[in-house]
Amino acid sequence: MSSQTDLADTTAPAAATDAAPAASADRTPAAAGSEWWRTAVIYQIYPRSFADASGDGVGDLPGITARLDDLRTLGVDAVWLSPFYRSPQKDAGYDVTDYCDVDPLFGTLADFDALLAAAHERGIRVIVDLVPNHSSDQHVWFREALAAAPGSRERARYMFRDGKGENGELPPNNWESVFGGSMWERVIEADGTPGQWYLHIFDVSQPDFDWTNEEVREEFRRVLRFWLDRGVDGFRVDVAHGLIKADGLPDYTPDPSGGSMGGDEHDVPYWGQPGVHEIYRDWRTLIEEYDGDRALCAEAWLPTIAEIALWVRPDEMHQAFNFGYLMTTWDAAALRDVVTESLREFSGVGAPSTWVLSNHDVIRHATRLALNADIPQGDGIGPKTPDLPDPAVGLRRARAASTLMLALPGSAYLYQGEELGLPEVIDIPDDARQDPTWFRTDHERYGRDGCRVPLPWTAGAPAQGFNDTGASWLPQPAGWGAFARATEAADADSTLNLYRALLAERRARALGTGTLEWVDGYGDEVVALRRTTAAGELTVIANLGAEPVTLPAGRVVIGSIPVEGSLPTDATVWIETA
Repeated sequence: MSSQTDLADTTAPAAATDAAPAASADRTPAAAGSEWWRTAVIYQIYPRSFADASGDGVGDLPGITARLDDLRTLGVDAVWLSPFYRSPQKDAGYDVTDYCDVDPLFGTLADFDALLAAAHERGIRVIVDLVPNHSSDQHVWFREALAAAPGSRERARYMFRDGKGENGELPPNNWESVFGGSMWERVIEADGTPGQWYLHIFDVSQPDFDWTNEEVREEFRRVLRFWLDRGVDGFRVDVAHGLIKADGLPDYTPDPSGGSMGGDEHDVPYWGQPGVHEIYRDWRTLIEEYDGDRALCAEAWLPTIAEIALWVRPDEMHQAFNFGYLMTTWDAAALRDVVTESLREFSGVGAPSTWVLSNHDVIRHATRLALNADIPQGDGIGPKTPDLPDPAVGLRRARAASTLMLALPGSAYLYQGEELGLPEVIDIPDDARQDPTWFRTDHERYGRDGCRVPLPWTAGAPAQGFNDTGASWLPQPAGWGAFARATEAADADSTLNLYRALLAERRARALGTGTLEWVDGYGDEVVALRRTTAAGELTVIANLGAEPVTLPAGRVVIGSIPVEGSLPTDATVWIETA
């Protein structure tokens, strides 16, 4: 039996298509409701760790271009590139000095143009990361601000404030940086005396822009046009919920058990302020001047999916990351609830839901889903973390979770390496860690290095095929070669071949479109649903309980593990029922 929930279909029905992407990225505007971003599978590339053509130990744009055929074979529709702009790399490129150039570490603008053209030739769209909340402290604007006087035009581009106390020796408020320590840094004025303070939500090297300043807004319009004119298909907007701060900058003490990016608490004075929405309405107007259904995707960590949905109203962004889904524990009731809520809230504003399980800021889901403790977002895990998870359990759950996610309607995001089943790297030596969180918390929080270790491509090759020199900006762990793409490609039961099969079936069955209804009768520890699209019906069953589940009659299309007769624990299956 089934129970139909009110899960509106926000996409126009699409005919089934071949498993591989089209031969070129079509820039013809789609009919309303059938735009590419509504159903796309988008693959996040963290350039430092994807592929290194130069051999210096850091991934680069030519390395990405050389591996695009692997992504076409995987079956993704688009790639999202994490920052590759000019930067001192204090926060792995999220500290930008020039938003309209490529850092020599990653290549040149010509290399970017070549990558974009090669991706489009393969039917893969390209989304680039945009970092509007803050710049590097080496940005020309900030250097001008330090040289200028309080109250100047140059300082007005950033969040400079006078300090408290008799001589301004105390910070303007008690805000704590996401990376630890105070959110304020005092500057030394031109005459050598201590002066004003500037705000940095993240590292001290990342001063926040003042988005109430029209000059800042106009500068980012220029940046958007620069990349749109080059042909990019959209932008992932970093810290999209942080650009506007509450009037008066009131004191605020966060819940220490919550995530650092604001996903657990309401009324945080530097997250989710109403004034951000007019910025994105302005950007939406700008982006719609361009052909090809260019898209904006928000990174907005907010307490509820209903609040996240405010970022994707018809005149704002096109997508927002579904962090509520990402942070859901391995629990059947919780998964049913978050899927129901996601489809209801996003369809309520005419937007697709997105689905994501891993990215460059969280513990990889092949480890996270087997954790026995709640680790706040951004803290990471390491050798001293108590009760570390069983890797076999983590991988089994990750495969099941991905098989469930890729059956859901809307758009799905993949993080590089999850298609290989990569776990979080736990045993990075202390002296090799690079995340600012590790340093700003005096080594109390491990940070995000564990999900950023360079990918393995060929077992036994230098750096497991990441390059041909063996250099690696973060050390690859023992056993990393077992996850190498070449090794998994030759193994029919590998995680890589599971992902290839899932993406081919998702495309052929148009699973990004259509409706979803819950199927009852399998117990509280099972997620069972029926998908209906123009291509037909599919039943999806995920067993999160301890006991095997008897499967209905029908043909098994694909399973997270080989399945016969009954579905064991921590496994998901797609079935064509009679």
